[in-house]
Amino acid sequence: MTSSSVASPNFGDLALLPAVLSAVETLGYQTPSPIQMETIPALLEGRDMLGQAQTGTGKTAAFALPLLSRLELTRREPQVLVMAPTRELAQQVAVSFSRYGQNLQGLEVATLCGGQEYREQLGALRRGAQVVVGTPGRIIDHLDRGSLKLDGLSALVLDEADEMLRMGFIDDVKRVVADTPKEAQRVFFSATLPAEIERIVNRYLVDPVKVSIESRTTTGENIEQRLVRVDGGAKLEALSRILEVEPVDGAIVFVRTRAACTTLTEQLSARGLNVASLSGDLDQSLRERTIQRLKRGKVDVLIATDVAARGLDVPRITHVFNYDLPQDSEAYTHRIGRTGRAGRTGTSITFVGFREGRKVGWIEQATGQKMSEMAVPDESAIRAHRDEAFHQKVIAALTAGAEEQQALVERLIGEGYDPVELACAFARLARADEAPIGRLQAPRKERAPRDAKPGRGPRDRVPSEGMTRYRVAVGHKDGVKPGQLVGALANEGGIEGARIGRIDIRNAFSVVELPSSLPSSILAKMARARVAGRPLEISEDRGTSERAPRRRNDDGQAPIRRQSRA
Repeated sequence: MTSSSVASPNFGDLALLPAVLSAVETLGYQTPSPIQMETIPALLEGRDMLGQAQTGTGKTAAFALPLLSRLELTRREPQVLVMAPTRELAQQVAVSFSRYGQNLQGLEVATLCGGQEYREQLGALRRGAQVVVGTPGRIIDHLDRGSLKLDGLSALVLDEADEMLRMGFIDDVKRVVADTPKEAQRVFFSATLPAEIERIVNRYLVDPVKVSIESRTTTGENIEQRLVRVDGGAKLEALSRILEVEPVDGAIVFVRTRAACTTLTEQLSARGLNVASLSGDLDQSLRERTIQRLKRGKVDVLIATDVAARGLDVPRITHVFNYDLPQDSEAYTHRIGRTGRAGRTGTSITFVGFREGRKVGWIEQATGQKMSEMAVPDESAIRAHRDEAFHQKVIAALTAGAEEQQALVERLIGEGYDPVELACAFARLARADEAPIGRLQAPRKERAPRDAKPGRGPRDRVPSEGMTRYRVAVGHKDGVKPGQLVGALANEGGIEGARIGRIDIRNAFSVVELPSSLPSSILAKMARARVAGRPLEISEDRGTSERAPRRRNDDGQAPIRRQSRA
């Protein structure tokens, strides 16, 4: 009997630097993904590339591994620059470079994102970081300051180009691409190829290799996938209501950041839930103890970040909640795979802001499954659920017998109290500790125009519920677009773009609605953001005048008006 087989490709076949290859093996990677097989050889040759691929196909390793293999570690200056549309993605890419380059002596990776202190970023650049990863606004800021120089750049990577176009960063992208040395390698990745991206490709890429990969991510058929449309301010109450009504044994609630993990754990604990957190802040022994408590039923709800929950397998998990949308379809698949394991069924519930529909479409397209929409339980549903639960408790008590209370009841009846009224009084006492039903913020299905222009009628000066109006120092005359403001504020402040409300762009300034609960430290970071080359100078809008504030000279004085000649 004879048999033949074709050996599967492995990373050792791709001519990577030995130190990079050893890191790949340490991380447990064995077989390259399709995009890595097609991309790595061309990038090792220094070719320009246009890759059409969704996030989640393995494209970060596809460009990080070959570019790390080509670094000159003795040259202490930026050699690789990666631009990403969001702070979260930039940080994720920077971490990947550090992990893949863990065996490269002298490697320095700098992350240039909004919401971070300049001191740390400047320090990394002064130490001669060879790899720089950042968001467009902060990269432009460092270029303007002179702290980032592109003279020695050998490779520029534009990650999720279409998303940067959507967020209004296209002018920043054009500037960086134009400032990159002509001989530098240019690598563009985009899920779609809008006309504007095509024009940049045709102008700046030289004989590029074109790679197109479709995500083949699949999800278990035994997991019911639902979505709930809810804005950020109402997510806590929505989660609390669903946890109360759903038949949850154990649940994992995924959030995007460590800070959100801590905050949500405290909020749910205050509401009486048996909850614990699992994030990268915990050491290994504490993480293991937390997981054991979850397995034994000592914890019912686990709040976790993606990194902390990697490989988590707890049989009693019936529900997974995506409190914050994951960055990509691969992360989504990993998250919901924490339930419905080993032939069991499970439920995934994803919270979606009213501006996040596009991301849902990407996830559904990548997974090949559509999420069914569900409503947040209203007050009547909560009361009906509580009534049914109490009804079952009463039946159980009657079945078990309650002879020890019979003398008291007979005494009260003997005093002339009606048995039905007595039963109602007992029920009221028994249910006195039920938590009050919180108020759920109504969804805002119709939104005011985000780019209102003068002359369109009276302006609505009343902010949306839970929002405060702020004035920023850029407007139509600066050529600013709503997407630019959303991108700058979200990246610099480290908040979700969906939490930013209506935007009203005037001639010399703009008015933006932001959550009233934002701390002053976040507002201070937002004020440092730059759009169209100018700082936002954010301040609360008092609504005293439709006119822009008078510009002042550098000494703070109003400029002197020139008198017209007779």
